Amino acid sequence: MTTAYPVAQAETDRPAAEVAFAAFIRRLIQDASTLQAIDSGEVDAIIDPVSGRAILLPEAREALRQGAAPSNQMLATLSHEEYQRLLAAGLEPVTLAVGDILHEPGELIQQIYFPNAGLLVSLLTTVQNHMAFEIGLVGSEGMVGLPVAQGIDTASVRAVVQGAGTALRMESSRFREALETSPVLQRTLHRYTHALIAQITQTAACNRFHQVEARLARWLLMASDRLQSNPLRFTHEGLADLLGVRRVGITVAATALQQQKLIRYSRGNITVLDRAGLEASACECYQKIKDLFDRAYGGPVRFVEIPLPGQEQGR
Repeated sequence: MTTAYPVAQAETDRPAAEVAFAAFIRRLIQDASTLQAIDSGEVDAIIDPVSGRAILLPEAREALRQGAAPSNQMLATLSHEEYQRLLAAGLEPVTLAVGDILHEPGELIQQIYFPNAGLLVSLLTTVQNHMAFEIGLVGSEGMVGLPVAQGIDTASVRAVVQGAGTALRMESSRFREALETSPVLQRTLHRYTHALIAQITQTAACNRFHQVEARLARWLLMASDRLQSNPLRFTHEGLADLLGVRRVGITVAATALQQQKLIRYSRGNITVLDRAGLEASACECYQKIKDLFDRAYGGPVRFVEIPLPGQEQGR
């Protein structure tokens, strides 16, 4: 669970700074229910609304270091012993901010990432003289740096963080070594690879044949599944770049969805008001992609939305 409060600029990867940060947050927060949630361990990270950076609280960071069950669904398929071996081999928690670039096309993939619940990463393809547009989304169901698992060292797409959160990170060379000794992780990676390729294929067809309004509804559903937040924080310009359309197309589509009272849009905040209605407005690609990942994991992939203290809920 994450919540958003303004935070001081500090390097929170250092233990001393983490302790100071936790004390600062407790002084800042006035709401008793939020303090209780933090003290009880329900809150794992704080999102700075200014920088977009998610700061993992010391207790949550230590829990990950000690091998607490990960929220990444690929890692959750591992036995406790296998997960412990990955931790011993260098798997470590990291916080990521909106706009962080994890790798670029043609670059060596130095590190791989397993997003935790609430983190969203876009896979973007670039075309000369055009903005990069999105071909795939990765959340807690997957992994960033997948080519490494196939023995490929260089990236073919740009991976950019769209929703701040936490992940588990590992050096690529160490991951390859660990993968050789984990048949369970190998099988999970094979299934995930199939689902991700199918997602990219379906997205390509969606971009070619479906109207902007249906595509926007599909994307908002996929993003809200993974971000576990409401409202979503995306500008019309940013969404236009991701979907590969003109900004005016997003404005018209978002206005139509708002007039149907499916979403509310204000100053870069998009609140889903009627999820069932939004699913009805989306193209069939949303359900097809969701079904692909459900089959990959042998059952429904659940992105459970946890309401934040004081957060306005959609109808």
